[in-house]
Amino acid sequence: MTATKRRIGFVDDNLENFHANTYLKLLRNELEDRGFVVAGCNGMKVKQSREWAEKNAVPYFSDMDALNEAVEFFIVLAPSAPEVHMALCQKVFPYGKATYVDKTFAPDLATAKRIFALADRYRVPMQTTSVLRYTNVQDEVQEIGAKQVKHMVTWGGGSSFDEYAIHPVELAVSCMGPGVKRLMRRGTGHFAQLLLAFTGNRTAVVNVYTNARTPYAASVTTAEGTQYIAVDSSKMFLDTAASALELFENGKPSIDRKESLMIRRILDVAGQKRTLKGFVTL
Repeated sequence: MTATKRRIGFVDDNLENFHANTYLKLLRNELEDRGFVVAGCNGMKVKQSREWAEKNAVPYFSDMDALNEAVEFFIVLAPSAPEVHMALCQKVFPYGKATYVDKTFAPDLATAKRIFALADRYRVPMQTTSVLRYTNVQDEVQEIGAKQVKHMVTWGGGSSFDEYAIHPVELAVSCMGPGVKRLMRRGTGHFAQLLLAFTGNRTAVVNVYTNARTPYAASVTTAEGTQYIAVDSSKMFLDTAASALELFENGKPSIDRKESLMIRRILDVAGQKRTLKGFVTL
């Protein structure tokens, strides 16, 4: 007898996007043996989202109560539209079901805090992350021992700072923790550097080079030396999706929300002109 699949609902702005397509494909292929299925979906842009649902043979629900009846867990997508994440979370959190929220979590720190508070109000196990949390860099840091890392440099590209800076920032914070005390920015436009001062006299430099061929990478410095690590991007989405399934299975987030909030805080402050003049205390 075939085991009953555990049912996930996709909720999005416009379901026709790379993340929705990628996670659906992973759940139907590489992660199929985990026993989950996308059993329903809803999109704010109804026409495009209905077309996506029909094309991908995913039931579309215009009524959220009906979608809730059809699923046990939620994935909030809209990776390029964090400004709608609060509205999407307001739709799904009252049902009290474990929810993964895609990057970028929120458009600003104040909204991020409100989303976490809303999750707490409805006792929703929830986590959020960039796919750059799950790479061979973190594996190497874990083997070295995070406390041994004195300095990191991370690199990332993308089409814009606003949408893609989260990736190299997440790479640094996921390895070194949320203890960022000060931040300075050098450069605007397509070439920017964020200088981060952590607790314990630790430091990091986050390079965000947009509209350029900049592969994700990091260097990790300990008392013994420095190691350059090119990010293996082949499993990032797979491991991120697997982490969301662990959230659904265990009902417990595996990501410290202090890190998620610090990442949003860094991105907020990095957008302020004063950071170009010197270090700003976070």
